[in-house]
Amino acid sequence: MTDRTLTKAAAAEPAARHVDAGDEGYSKDLKSRHINMIAIGGAIGTGLFLGAGGRLAGAGPSLAIAYAVCGIFAFFVVRALGELVLYRPSSGAFVSYAREFMGEKGAYTAGWLYFLNWSTTTVADITAAATYAHFWAMFSDVPQWILALIALAVVLAANLISVKYFGEMEFWFSIVKVAALTIFMLVGIYLVATSHKIGDHTPGLSTITDNGGLFPAGMLPMLLVIQGVVFAYASVELCGVAAGETENPEKIMPKAINSIMWRVGIFYVGSVVLLALLLPYTAYSSKQSPFVTVFEQLGIPGAAGIMNLVVLTAALSSLNSGLYSTGRILRSMAMSGSAPKFTARMNKGKVPYGGVLFTAAFGIAGVALNKFMPGEAFEIVLNLASLGILGTWGMVMLCSLFFWRRAKAGLVERPAYRLPWAPYTQIVTLVFLASVLVLMWCDGGVGRWTVCLVPLIGAALVVGWYCIRNRVARIAAAARD
Repeated sequence: MTDRTLTKAAAAEPAARHVDAGDEGYSKDLKSRHINMIAIGGAIGTGLFLGAGGRLAGAGPSLAIAYAVCGIFAFFVVRALGELVLYRPSSGAFVSYAREFMGEKGAYTAGWLYFLNWSTTTVADITAAATYAHFWAMFSDVPQWILALIALAVVLAANLISVKYFGEMEFWFSIVKVAALTIFMLVGIYLVATSHKIGDHTPGLSTITDNGGLFPAGMLPMLLVIQGVVFAYASVELCGVAAGETENPEKIMPKAINSIMWRVGIFYVGSVVLLALLLPYTAYSSKQSPFVTVFEQLGIPGAAGIMNLVVLTAALSSLNSGLYSTGRILRSMAMSGSAPKFTARMNKGKVPYGGVLFTAAFGIAGVALNKFMPGEAFEIVLNLASLGILGTWGMVMLCSLFFWRRAKAGLVERPAYRLPWAPYTQIVTLVFLASVLVLMWCDGGVGRWTVCLVPLIGAALVVGWYCIRNRVARIAAAARD
């Protein structure tokens, strides 16, 4: 049906609100405090706590600029998703919106790109958790793959009980992360203001100016780390998925989403600026959290261990979020026929356990990767996850663009809470996402190899669609009858 036909139909009678079968059966146990802390948790994850070390070592203090730029586009994405959530809350989130505005092919593509994102992020999270655990002597002799398996098993067990347990776990995980970053920033500001020595180094602006300035290796390294920085914001869309299991999303969501912007400014950009002021960028590495590096060199007994426990919490929080969100997305897809049937199954706790277990199965593949390639596991999956994130964010902005077009045609009504400067915001964001792919190619190595997978992923999506399109058509026809 064309937009012109739809316009004529709208003139005859009001457009019926889209109904997604995947939204049925969930409890509404997530409260305002859960959603607010989930929004914070989505903006603070493994990408900051672990990934910032290697990126600082590569790009220097200019990393703060990369975080700021990517943070702006992450905010645009989540603001666009927030507008769609206020229009129609759905646990299927952007998959459900893609179904409404782009048809079943759009929903199928959005869903599997999101699954690519989180199935690989799951591997990154259990890899990070195992890496953090090796900080303590009692775990140093335990193989990395065993620690990765334990992390997966613990979070999976909690995720399968009920959404209330997920919400509580994420609430306290986020409390720990926010408290730790706040303490770090207060300590960091004190150290810089008093010029207190950290090991043999005196922190301050000279830490940057005496070590090559803002761009010690030039501007190119800053541009090349952007794909990794995008990974750091991978969970910002989680509050949109969680909206389907909360009461009064109209009141809760705008506040939670709007707060993401200042959190990004304070926690991401502020933390990186402080790290750059405290120690030379060459003091950091990809093998250790930069926050742990600072406290370790301060020499405060137990401080580095406590911070390491915090960053371990961040990894488990991200893993918890990934299992939660993919379970809901896969159920939405399964109800329309574009995902395996068993992923639609729910347990007594109203948890779509089929989808959660399906994602966890890919985590097992990550355990194997940690066994055979422990040194490269994080970097490999980070690049693959970045592809999924770019695809997911792209689909969110496309849905937002189609929604804007429908609203201009009078077919739907935009809520009062809107993405500003539409449709230019969507277009600029899509251009930015495409440019990140170009930067990944220019980076060479694993990044270029990852971009080479794009045609293969596209081919797999096409083959998969032809395999399931008849089932999707049957289910859609049955829903109309």
